[in-house]
Amino acid sequence: MDKCSFCGRERKDTNLLIAGVSGHICDNCIEQAHSILDEEFKKKNSFNVDEITLLKPLEIKKFLDQYVIGQDEAKKYLSVAVYNHYKRLMQKNSNDEVEIEKSNIILVGETGTGKTLLARTIARMLHVPFTIVDATVLTEAGYVGEDIESILTRLLQAADYNVEAAEKGIVFIDEIDKIARKSDNPSITRDVSGEGVQQGLLKLLEGSVVNVPPQGGRKHPEQKMIPVNTKNILFVCGGAFDGITRKIGQRLNTKVVGYAASKASEKFDKDNLLQYIAPQDLKSFGLIPEIIGRLPVLTYLQPLNREILRRILTEPKNSIIKQYEKLFDIDKIKLVFSDEVLDYIVDKAVEYKLGARGLRSICETIMIDSMFNAPSGKDKELVIDLDYAKNKIEQANIARLKAS
Repeated sequence: MDKCSFCGRERKDTNLLIAGVSGHICDNCIEQAHSILDEEFKKKNSFNVDEITLLKPLEIKKFLDQYVIGQDEAKKYLSVAVYNHYKRLMQKNSNDEVEIEKSNIILVGETGTGKTLLARTIARMLHVPFTIVDATVLTEAGYVGEDIESILTRLLQAADYNVEAAEKGIVFIDEIDKIARKSDNPSITRDVSGEGVQQGLLKLLEGSVVNVPPQGGRKHPEQKMIPVNTKNILFVCGGAFDGITRKIGQRLNTKVVGYAASKASEKFDKDNLLQYIAPQDLKSFGLIPEIIGRLPVLTYLQPLNREILRRILTEPKNSIIKQYEKLFDIDKIKLVFSDEVLDYIVDKAVEYKLGARGLRSICETIMIDSMFNAPSGKDKELVIDLDYAKNKIEQANIARLKAS
């Protein structure tokens, strides 16, 4: 009678019995062995802060340069912040009385300039748990939406629920400008996704022990809460802050009358007012002073000019053009873009004012028919020339006009 060599079950008691050289194994034992292997690998691959290789700021920036074009100022701030974060983690056994405070960062930049890309890229090289959360889904406790604690739930998941590792992680909060106070005037209705969320974030940014629901939200009241200390968690916030340049301009142009006013305004680069951003601009935009104080490092991302957009299209390791070439290469088709097409795509992106994201949508409009037809065709080379690109863009524009 055939039976499992591990648990002794007979063939009739199993769904599957696999024969080996000198024995058998049943499906139940296979599943159990698989779960044991998973647990063991998790232990081996778990985050060990004691074994961190300390990367210097220059090394971090060089890594970012491979994937993100330009934005040297933001890269410098981010590299220093991450480097200091690593040093803080290694300071725990120090007997020195000086305790290094964490420096949370806020990145301000127009849409499509690379805020989220910087965060995703730096996540590739980190040896600490890292998560990206969207502030737009956060609401005050008790309202429909995600609670503030869900930020730490995501970090716990990234750390495989290793609390010690999660307490030394990095969180990128995207779209932080969307939780700005809607107006300075008190309202009879509650601003549940604005100022209330900012006040909820204070305890996380400052550093306190927060009880985190492991499954997220308070929809499972029976679940056991996990206490997480946020003292050593680095928070990086990013936002477009659309319209903040007007507030910067108003602050810079305090002398509005006379010859001195015109001379002062000439000193400023009106095309890039973001470089003059200051904490008081964030306050006038709608961030509460307490949260600005807990984000001491403020930096900006440059608007993307034509030259940088052209480089973004082809230079990074995972550039848009390289991605399309790879997609066609899988189907054994060689894809070639002419230089005129690349310039045309950049011109359209500048026209639409969508930053680097605009490049992707324009490329998709040009390539959609080719991606649909080429895999079934016999051609082994596809050349995208200027006439073809212009034709596809014009067709798309006409279709949108008809639809509207």
